Amino acid sequence: MLRSGALMAVGSLVSRATGFIRSAIVAAAIGTGFVADGYAVGNSVPTIVYMLLLGGALNAVFVPELVKAAKEHEDGGVAYTDRLLTVCLIALAALTAAAVLAAPAIVDAYTDYTGAQRDMTIAFTRSCLPQIFFLGMFTLLGQVLNARGRFGAMMWTPVLNNVVVVAVFGLFLGLYGTARVSGDGTLTAGQTALLGWGTTAGIALQAVALAPSLRAARFRWRPRFDWRGSGLTAPLRAAGWLVLLVLTNQGAYWVTTKVATAAGQRAEGAGLSAYNNAYQLWMVPHGIITVALVTALMPRMSGAAADGDLAAVRRDVAGAQRTSAAAVVPAACALFGLAVPIMGVVYQYGRTDADAVRSMAWILMALAPGLVALSGQYVCTRAFYALRDTRTPFLLNLVIAGLNAALAVAAHAYLPARWTVAGMAAGYTLALWAGWGLTAYVLARRLRGTDGAAEGTGAFAALVRMLVAALPAGGLALVTAELTAPAGRVVAGLAGMAVIVTVFALLARPLGLTEVRRLMTGLTARVPGPGRKRRRARRN
Repeated sequence: MLRSGALMAVGSLVSRATGFIRSAIVAAAIGTGFVADGYAVGNSVPTIVYMLLLGGALNAVFVPELVKAAKEHEDGGVAYTDRLLTVCLIALAALTAAAVLAAPAIVDAYTDYTGAQRDMTIAFTRSCLPQIFFLGMFTLLGQVLNARGRFGAMMWTPVLNNVVVVAVFGLFLGLYGTARVSGDGTLTAGQTALLGWGTTAGIALQAVALAPSLRAARFRWRPRFDWRGSGLTAPLRAAGWLVLLVLTNQGAYWVTTKVATAAGQRAEGAGLSAYNNAYQLWMVPHGIITVALVTALMPRMSGAAADGDLAAVRRDVAGAQRTSAAAVVPAACALFGLAVPIMGVVYQYGRTDADAVRSMAWILMALAPGLVALSGQYVCTRAFYALRDTRTPFLLNLVIAGLNAALAVAAHAYLPARWTVAGMAAGYTLALWAGWGLTAYVLARRLRGTDGAAEGTGAFAALVRMLVAALPAGGLALVTAELTAPAGRVVAGLAGMAVIVTVFALLARPLGLTEVRRLMTGLTARVPGPGRKRRRARRN
């Protein structure tokens, strides 16, 4: 499991690294103002619609159902997989066609744009909406691979998507530079089509590139329409709760989008595109660490749940919480303390100036503490999915979605425009912590009485010790980065990172940070030099 997680982590790391390059060239080409907000809306809508109606269901239901079918069906679940893919692909095609027709109404629902900006945003949205079908195909085929124990391709093929988008925006810069061609400050129809359809082409390639891995896994899909009595009712019923869960999340996202776009119109550079840029960077450690680990763990948890072994499920949850926290907590410290140099290195090019970088840095700092809660919530929620329970996560998620929306509205009402989005990000952090606490409590009661109860308590105690170390690490990194800022962004970032590593190394033994010590030992064991032989001899 750890080897699979490491493979996915490396793939995710490369994907995120190329994603930074992508974000930097996008920001260089269209900045963080009105055009960038229009592109952000158009490129976000396909993901919103997809997740709203299918995406969450596909991500959560597929692996447990396929693992169960492989255990119980005589053909190893082959026919069941074909039927489930057929149903989902038909639904994706219908959803994509309907969304393209409804593009103006969707844009009006998420923004208050008028005139040329509205027209440009609708054009972006129409060219990006076909991504829905390819996003769904990517998720479906990736989950088939995961259920068969092949995890790498789904983490590596997004690199191709990033390469395509970098090439498209590079072509845009080569053809038009950073100048606006239209007199109203928007893009021409040709420029909009180039960026929109180019972005969609990247998603399409990402999905199609899974084909070699599917062939290697000996998977051949054959459309099947004999759905009656085939056992599809259970996953469809489970998917219904997930659709409701995503609906609540998108309701909260609708509120935050309205707040962010309104703030961006009053304070250019502090709107939706700034939030999206900070959010994308904030999600990097989660994708590299927690998602990779839990994706590799999910088939095993699903198998244990199918066998009724709740003690094994609890041990897996506790182990995932401890292992992910050892890397996620220091990463959150880095995002908080080094927000300005990180944002500067990634985004301060072309039309993105120092003021825009500072605005995005404040948003990232507000999101940073929520990274720990996001990771913990993800582990707990996937445990419920392994138990084939999607109803409970929906009910618990109402806390996060409700608090997130309410605090976003409060930020809009009480904070100045330039600080509205940062306040909204801080509200999301608070909502994540509240939701994680409640979800962990309910899951612990669900698994209470199993042999893994002591491990759950130990995981909570380990997290508390990690947070104790995080306070001085994050604070000192922030001070160090500010003091070394005159030497340049890269120097400031490296100095701050050195402080974080030093603080955790010094506190690892007195606070009993076992996972951190194991992580550091594993890293130093791979450092070449004469000391490597001595360390190996001591271990032997």
